Amino acid sequence: MFKFAATVAFAAALLSGSAIAQPAKPTVVLVHGAFADSSSWNGVTKILQKDGYTVVAAANPLRSVSNDAAYVSDVVSSIKGPVVLVGHSYGGQVISTAANGKDNVKSLVYVAAFAPEAGEAVAELAGKFPGGTLGQALAAPVKLAGGGVDLSIDQAKFHEQFAHDVSVEDAALMAAGQRPITEAALTEKSGAPAWKNLPSYFIYGDGDKNIPAKALGFMAERAGSKHTVVIKGASHVVMVSQPKAVADLIEEAAQ
Repeated sequence: MFKFAATVAFAAALLSGSAIAQPAKPTVVLVHGAFADSSSWNGVTKILQKDGYTVVAAANPLRSVSNDAAYVSDVVSSIKGPVVLVGHSYGGQVISTAANGKDNVKSLVYVAAFAPEAGEAVAELAGKFPGGTLGQALAAPVKLAGGGVDLSIDQAKFHEQFAHDVSVEDAALMAAGQRPITEAALTEKSGAPAWKNLPSYFIYGDGDKNIPAKALGFMAERAGSKHTVVIKGASHVVMVSQPKAVADLIEEAAQ
């Protein structure tokens, strides 16, 4: 009798465990944009990891849309299971390309990010809307041995231009560690965007001085954003100044 009861209890435990077992959470791949690096995601990463998500903050090369997207595509291919692909700024153009043909990409999240249509370049798209002041804040271009130039933000202007809602001290660290982008990457035209086939989510601040808020709103509406979050007064680095809001939207996109 005891043996039978123990067997029944063991079977019940197995059934109970299988009934409450939850599917594995998607891996979140974070792609930074120009004038930033992977550390810009630290606040968001900390929240996501605490909530049980595996996070990969990819190092975006910032050399060209095609090459950068190929790199991110390889990162996504190396991950088993579903992926939520998140891009900041120029990183939005990169994820829009990298997600094409990737069956494991569940959704796209655009954080103060470009979502170009086929044939559009980010420099061209930003220029269609008033309010951006990035051009006035750039440092002198650095000539590259292979041709072309690298662009970065003048460190003295970084806080006001890029991260006005971050402390002066933190903005100074970000300015010193910013990664430059080639001018060619900003003028390279996009191919077919993955947001036409995948659910997309947008978050940005209406105080963004790099990409005008009207441009960001236009792109969110055009992409059929499932949820658009606009944070009053937030700068271009909303993932640094408002990591909880960004993490919350990413977790929504992961459902």
